[in-house]
Amino acid sequence: MSKPAFVERVEMTGHIVDSLLLPKVLDAILSLGGRYHVEELRLGEKQDDPTYVRIEVRAETAEALDGILGEIHAHGAVTTQAADCSFLIADVDGAFPDGFYCSTNFRTQVRLAGEWVDVEDQEMDCGIALDPEGHAARCLPMTSVRIGDRVVVGRAGLRVFPPESEIRKHDLFEFMASPVSSERPKAVSVREVASAMRRTKAAGEKILAVLGPAVVHTGGSEFVAKLVRTGYLNVLFAGNALATHDIEQAFYGTSLGVSLEHGLPTAEGHEHHLRTINSIRRLGSIRAAVESGRLTSGIMFECVKRDVPFVLCGSIRDDGPLPDVITDALVAQAEMRKHIPGTGFCLMVATTLHSIAVGNLLPGSIRVACVDINPATVTKLMDRGSTQTVGIVSDAEPFLRALVAELERI
Repeated sequence: MSKPAFVERVEMTGHIVDSLLLPKVLDAILSLGGRYHVEELRLGEKQDDPTYVRIEVRAETAEALDGILGEIHAHGAVTTQAADCSFLIADVDGAFPDGFYCSTNFRTQVRLAGEWVDVEDQEMDCGIALDPEGHAARCLPMTSVRIGDRVVVGRAGLRVFPPESEIRKHDLFEFMASPVSSERPKAVSVREVASAMRRTKAAGEKILAVLGPAVVHTGGSEFVAKLVRTGYLNVLFAGNALATHDIEQAFYGTSLGVSLEHGLPTAEGHEHHLRTINSIRRLGSIRAAVESGRLTSGIMFECVKRDVPFVLCGSIRDDGPLPDVITDALVAQAEMRKHIPGTGFCLMVATTLHSIAVGNLLPGSIRVACVDINPATVTKLMDRGSTQTVGIVSDAEPFLRALVAELERI
């Protein structure tokens, strides 16, 4: 059989062997119908030494080669051809030019005037826009594109830095070290999360919490409120339900009409959440409820008192909603993006949709702990590309109780 006519050379550097990035790239080439030849391989001699490899990639057609290069580019394989990135001028508001580069959540650089420049505001599923002077680049959501934007196209002049610490299971019995397992000792997981939060706080970085209403339903509000008071929660993303039931607890001692003290439905308790929303709407905002003395406890109270910013994003299911809830999803996305810079750790508890939504916005450098009673929540989050996530299968209140206790230890 004749040698395939379409050839490209790529190179990789870093801890690409022990992180399994190199085997992943070679496997991708073969699985997509290509062939490879390792032209040069320099293994690091010490633990901290990087490895370098140059690979010749061959394919039967130009389309097949392009598909292979696109797949392995996200794993850090960069063409050896030295070239600046290419761009096209956006000609439609809210849409990229054809052939735009689709970003990942991993650190990315573009080559401008012969220099490699970090892409700012790193986020998956965006394009990359260049500033008018051609000296800087940033991730740009599709809906934010405006006519005249300089949008990067193709893969030339781009390189991606995937996480080198990625760990994969090698046999069936390593499930205890997997990213999510109901069998993992909960005390160990709690200590790991607490340690990460301490390091984040000590580094002066923000801790972001993404919370669902089960935090309140299970009795966890008091522990989240304590995290806010002690400086272990600096930004809150949630929906209408979390805020509503938190305030309902402060007003009536119930969540969805169920007494959090006795665990039983209360008389006319089914009306409490709607009466709560109505009271806040009459006052104008959650902050106004705090400042007027009407709201005196709970997560939202502590956020207002401690000047912890919160973004409440609405859904089609919402009652009311509360006046602070942003009902336009695109506006809510934009508002969340404003609070992500400076974040060092993200704690997601008991919310599938919000966890996935926020995971899509986070760069891969921000470590994430996702806590849910359903392991599928973490699996979905990781399947969508948030591979920096560690999952803990637990109900909300027991986890939060243990986390606060761990953080209070000297």
